[in-house]
Amino acid sequence: MYRVTGGHVGLWRPKKRWGTLRLTVPGRHTGQDRSVILGYLEDGPNLVTLAMNGWGEGEPAWWLNLQAHPTATVEAGDGPLAVTGRAAEGDERTRLWARWREVDKNLDAYAALRPTETAVVVLEPRERR
Repeated sequence: MYRVTGGHVGLWRPKKRWGTLRLTVPGRHTGQDRSVILGYLEDGPNLVTLAMNGWGEGEPAWWLNLQAHPTATVEAGDGPLAVTGRAAEGDERTRLWARWREVDKNLDAYAALRPTETAVVVLEPRERR
């Protein structure tokens, strides 16, 4: 919907539990901007998403790009926001995974289809909203 409507429809802030955002990050090989639409949760000022490739094998390209170039831009229906991306670890990952489990009761079953652990990605604002 985002592409078809020229960006007028398809992004929204969380309603009830989750929203959609557009992440733009430089490609790790070309340096050219690449964009993807992702579901996300808010965690204080941070935005949280999951690095999954359709629950299949391999990491999604956007996550590989973000690991190579952690600075990115997100849009979530209220203008662009500069962010820095990183993987949640330890207790933070456990807590955020549990929040995603509240959104999708089958999360653990889907994640079990992947040969590697699904990264919980935290997008930290570089500027105030």
